[in-house]
Amino acid sequence: MQQGLPRMTARVLTCLFVADAGSLTAAELVQHLQVSPASVSKAIGFLESQGLVLRQRDERRRERYFVDDDVWYRSTIASAHGSALIAETARQGVAVLGRDSPAAARLENIARFSDFISESILRAAEQVREILHVKPVPDSGGHAEPDADRGEDAARPPGGPVKG
Repeated sequence: MQQGLPRMTARVLTCLFVADAGSLTAAELVQHLQVSPASVSKAIGFLESQGLVLRQRDERRRERYFVDDDVWYRSTIASAHGSALIAETARQGVAVLGRDSPAAARLENIARFSDFISESILRAAEQVREILHVKPVPDSGGHAEPDADRGEDAARPPGGPVKG
């Protein structure tokens, strides 16, 4: 909820995060959360629109909703694209208003800010994705060793020091 999600949406997302399989059906979400199917449906719709949840049919043709390792990456990329769209729209406003008006100057600042944020978010998302997708390579004794081919400490857990 601190990230701006409505309470029910946050509950559905949290339920999916803590499910061992990372996926549940709508009926399972209703049962776990003790809420109406309509509440789950509305929350899932919002989460899908934000790229936080994926939908897939299982072998019994039931829809399953799931989160995977790329959930934050996809959501962040969608956010960056939203910022780029704001920049584009603001620049269209500048063209409509004429460059010399105070409102056009504000819109140009919004566009420049949004462009910078969008580009920074995209760059950061790619960097973090590379770091988090580094998997430990087991040595012959079954212990994790750094991946020498990548030149990184592959055994480093996410959130640890980043080598630059």
